Amino acid sequence: MPYVNIRLAGTLTRKQKEEMCAGVTKVIAEVTNKPEDSILIFVDEDQHENIAKGGKLLIKPA
Repeated sequence: MPYVNIRLAGTLTRKQKEEMCAGVTKVIAEVTNKPEDSILIFVDEDQHENIAKGGKLLIKPA
């Protein structure tokens, strides 16, 4: 059973997550020859102030 963990800085709408998960599922199923219903996707949405790049915390987009 393939599983994928997608971590994001900030949040997406439910529709965006549905579209993203559908696309990722399709690609993984095609590449691994596994059934789509065996693929699990975990979406983690993190606040910008909890992520740093180059030693500096990310700034939330306007």
